[in-house]
Amino acid sequence: MKLMERGQVTIPKKYRDRYGMRPGTELDIVPKKEGLLIVKKKMNENPFREVYGILGKESNTDRIIENLRGR
Repeated sequence: MKLMERGQVTIPKKYRDRYGMRPGTELDIVPKKEGLLIVKKKMNENPFREVYGILGKESNTDRIIENLRGR
């Protein structure tokens, strides 16, 4: 790789594909003793995953919707 005038580098396609880097993927540069480490920023998972099952109900979605609608 070559560092461009504005400090940009191109990550080779084989590595972008391997590590799921697409246009818009946010990266972090982490200083290490040996040099710089480029890592993908951890994207927050789907916010619904964080609360899924929080009510602890043992039912399926269709039954819950029917109950909410009063059927």
